[in-house]
Order: sequence, then C-alpha cells, then structure tokens
Amino acid sequence: MDYSAAIDAALNRLHEEGRYRTFIDIERRCGHFPRAIWRTPEGAERDIVVWCGNDYLGMGQHPVVLDAMEEALRCTGAGSGGTRNISGTTIYHKRLEAELADLHGKEAALLFTSAYIANDATLSTLPKLFPGLIIYSDALNHASMIEGVRRNGGAKRIFRHNDVAHLRELLEADDPAAPKLIAFESVYSMDGDFGVLAEICDLAEEFGALTYLDEVHAVGMYGPRGAGVAARDRLAHRIDIINGTLGKAFGVHGGYIAASARMADAIRSYAPGFIFTTSLPPAVAAGAAASVRHLKGDDELRARHQENAAALKLRLKGLGLPIIDHGSHIVPVHVGDPVHCKQISDMLLESYGIYVQPINFPTVPRGTERLRFTPSPVHDGPMTQHLVSALDELWSHCALNRAELSA
Repeated sequence: MDYSAAIDAALNRLHEEGRYRTFIDIERRCGHFPRAIWRTPEGAERDIVVWCGNDYLGMGQHPVVLDAMEEALRCTGAGSGGTRNISGTTIYHKRLEAELADLHGKEAALLFTSAYIANDATLSTLPKLFPGLIIYSDALNHASMIEGVRRNGGAKRIFRHNDVAHLRELLEADDPAAPKLIAFESVYSMDGDFGVLAEICDLAEEFGALTYLDEVHAVGMYGPRGAGVAARDRLAHRIDIINGTLGKAFGVHGGYIAASARMADAIRSYAPGFIFTTSLPPAVAAGAAASVRHLKGDDELRARHQENAAALKLRLKGLGLPIIDHGSHIVPVHVGDPVHCKQISDMLLESYGIYVQPINFPTVPRGTERLRFTPSPVHDGPMTQHLVSALDELWSHCALNRAELSA
C-alpha cells in the first residue's frame, strides 16, 4: 500500500469539502483576555479579540487561581510524578475532589485528566459493574459520551434529541429486569439548548434506570454556587453521576465525575482511563480548587455573563442574522455551508481582528455549519459593538457573493 498517497487522499477530501481545520496560533495575555496576540502565517503579530473560547468566565486569569497555582508550584514542583495509585495522589487532588463533591451535593468526586476521559472511562466501565447494562444515549451527546458507550461492549439505544416519548418507547421495549442507564447533557454546546432533565429523571425512576448527566457547559455558570443546571432546577439529588470539566468555566484543566462514594470507588477501581493515567499536576489541581471555591460565591460574575450573552443575541437578532437562541450563554450563528463558514471566519480574523472558529462536520451535521460565539463577562461594550458591526458588514458581503455564485 502507498501509505503517503492514502494520507494525501484523506487530507485532500477535507480540503475539497471545505472543512480542513486550521490551527490559529494565539497567545493569551494574562490580565488582558479576551484580547490576545495572533501570530500570522507570515510571522507577524496582531492584536485580536477571542470570541470562541471556552474560558467562559475568564477564570483562567483570575488572581485567586494564579496565586493558588503559583504557591502549589513552588511547594511541589511541576508534575505529580505518577498515577493516582502510584505516588500521584496529593493533598491538592484530595482538596479538589472534596470541593467538587461539595459543589454537587454528592458523597464523592473523582478527578480525570479531562472531561472527555471522564466520560469515556466511566461510561465504558459501567457494564463491568452492571452486567447486561443497557445505555440509552441522547442523539446529540458529546463525542466522548458516544465513544464511551461504543467501547463498553454492552447494549445501547439512541433516542432522538430531547425526545422523551421516543426514550419511553425504547425503555418499554427492553427487559424490565435489565439494568439501565440514561446518558444526557444539561447544555448542548453546539446549539446551546438545554436537556429535558426533569422528564428524563421521571422516566428513569419509572423504569429503574440510573442517570448520567454531562454538565460540562454548565458547571460554574448555572445554579446555586455554579453547581450546574441540575442544581438550578433542584434535580441534582435525582442524578446518579454528574460529569463536569475544570477547563471551561473554571478556567484551568481536567475533568471529573461526582457520585455516591461507592460509585466513585468502583469507577476508581475498574476504569483503565483512571488507573493507568498520570494524575493532574498538583498546581493545576490547586488552581482548579481555588476556582471552584471562588465561583461558589460569585453570583455577580454569573449574572454578568448571562447579561452579556443576552445582549449579544439581541444585537444579532436586530441585524436579522440567523442565530440559534435557546436561552443559554452559547450564541451560534447558522451559516449552513463549510466554505462560506470558513470564509466569514477568515475575514473576521484578517480584516477585523475577531477570532471565531468555524464549526463544521463532524462536530455538527452537514448543512448546519455555524460560527459559535461565547461572550463572557470580560467582553466589554466596545468589543461587542465592534463584533456586531463587523458581522453586519460581512454578512451582507458574503450574501451578495453567494447570490452571484448561484446566478
């Protein structure tokens, strides 16, 4: 086989479809984010504003986080030195797990190197604990959940997104005695819509199923103390396993699950993705714990975040842009074509100093390509005005070009 030719063919397909992904080389500047420096392909440096980051609240530059990380770094050095089982468990890891368990009102929490790994490792391990387990997964669940369900070797059922009637049909068709788990999300990151938590919890109780909720795009931002949508809706006690991230609203790195002490102990003891992975650096754990602790009491930051998101959506609606608004902090603007989506993204960056990454297949279905904006409390009024003006100009320009091409 000509391996080089096969690689070239695979990459060429992406280029031909207009969905080849390009890394934008940026340097965040502490104290100035969302401003950053973009290093162009020619080597020049330009000031830009990042509008697509997942550091939703700007906690990656918060003094309480930086101070905690610096202190832990001075005390312990850079890395953890091993897996959690072999020298990689420190007081910083234990403190962070205690903060997370308290945040969600659960008996225990278990750290992973990312929320992706937490989902994959946990969902792929559960059938070892519950032989014959059937997992019912929302059709729009994150790739990490899909991978965990796929790899576990057990039975799976995919229900249409947020369709509890379809979920009921699937539950009714299976053996009532079989162990069951329903996996779903609280905020779906590409459309910004909310999961139907209460209805799913009702079905889970009716059919004797466990519940597994991904709160990655909600922790820190929703609910009392930033505990997520389940806490906001007073449903956290009905969720058996909560998955969250430390790399978005908390501004650091890592992922976790929160559950009963016995469930966490079982995952800790059986999941290869936990057992054989070097643990988070202590400084990262210290910074994350400081962020979680701070956000438990910063309702003003959460309120400002929601206000900025609502203001941007209102401005874009006023322009007549096809935004998708489900009431969350995520602001997707529908483009519907990978080439045009990349074109607008490139023009925003090159002509206006605005960085927003195009979202194409397979992250979203073909024909639903979009620009996904994530306003934060650190995006100020002039930044928002600049973005709105740029989109107003570019949308008209690109619409005219599309009309000419189709004529």
